[in-house]
Amino acid sequence: MSSTEEILKEAQSLASSNPQRAEALYKELLVSTSGNGVPSRQKDEVLRHQENALVKLGELYRDQKNAQGVAEVINLSRSFMSSTAKAKTAKLIRTLLDFFTTIPDSQQIQIEVLESNIDWAKKEKRIFLKHSLETRLVALQLESLQYKPAIALIDTLLTELKRLDDKMILTEVHLLESRVYRGIGNMAKAKAALTSARTAANSIYCPPHLQAQLDLQSGVLHAEDKDYTTAYSYFFETFENLSAQDDPNALGALKYMLLCKIMLNLPEDVTSLLSIKLATKYAQLRDVESMRAIARAHQNRNLADFEKALKDYQKELSSDPTIRTHLSALYDTLLEQNLLRIVEPYSVVEVEYVAQQVGQGRQAVELKLSQMILDKVFHGVLDQGRGCLLVFDKPQEDNTYGAAIQTLEQVGKVVDSLYAKTVKIA
Repeated sequence: MSSTEEILKEAQSLASSNPQRAEALYKELLVSTSGNGVPSRQKDEVLRHQENALVKLGELYRDQKNAQGVAEVINLSRSFMSSTAKAKTAKLIRTLLDFFTTIPDSQQIQIEVLESNIDWAKKEKRIFLKHSLETRLVALQLESLQYKPAIALIDTLLTELKRLDDKMILTEVHLLESRVYRGIGNMAKAKAALTSARTAANSIYCPPHLQAQLDLQSGVLHAEDKDYTTAYSYFFETFENLSAQDDPNALGALKYMLLCKIMLNLPEDVTSLLSIKLATKYAQLRDVESMRAIARAHQNRNLADFEKALKDYQKELSSDPTIRTHLSALYDTLLEQNLLRIVEPYSVVEVEYVAQQVGQGRQAVELKLSQMILDKVFHGVLDQGRGCLLVFDKPQEDNTYGAAIQTLEQVGKVVDSLYAKTVKIA
């Protein structure tokens, strides 16, 4: 057994019991095994041990939630990457970058590390690696809501990728472009980018995970258009795909499926949906229970229960912007329905009484009633001096004007016909 292998094994055995010593051994291994002066037949073994040491040191920092340590490992790996195949380099750096995933509040450090390594890859003319890192950087900028720099980087990336005709990364970048434009509310460009992503994906073998992401984005965009039936079918495809891969993101697709059922006014379908084989293992999770609570409140048209569910499951219902947006619209609809039910029997009703019945502040209820009157949901007027709402019966439509217009049109046709006949006679 070589000395490098002995050091590596010792470090691995100490990783849990004495992480400081393990860290020192990994660093010693990386410094002492540069590959210089080593016979060529042993170089591959030395490089393999060095690669293992890099990955293990990264894992050590990941378990310690040390984002700065992971960043140092990635920068330290550059000297090693200079002497390895480009494909192996890309795989190693992706592995090391994945260690950031479980470290909380590490986004800014990740962005700095990526920008530094993109500059390095550019100088080293490692184009594939540069594109891979830039794609990851766009994803991080999207996650951090940094839409402007994300769009600028996407434009540069797309120009280079179209020239190289790299369909796989092109699909990923167009998908990210669609998500960024959806984030800033430009739905037309979001749809166009998704169409471009699907076009690129159709000309290559699209991995299941990427196909699931395309379907998920399609569902999100259809949901934005309030086409919840089509959105549900896309979310179901995503859920099946991700469940087959045991991907934890399947839970998100399931929540979107439940959301579609609720938005379609089919809250009773939530229970039957959760009884299907693929969904049963998620049925007892808080994320799913939060959607079940919303479905119950919606089914009972109970605004208080709806608010309680939003409060009790704040993290599960507010962390996802798609769910947050649609539930906000649903809450608005539910409030509107409750207000209509309360004011319907009255011709005059105090605003304070209405506010008490729905459990809302008077000012918020006045604002909502004003909006409903302007939208002609019902006919009435707010008398703020008396603090009352005056509700009117729906006015009868007067068709006299429309009938007069139709009569004039018919007379016009008769005149035109008579004029055409006189021209012929003349």
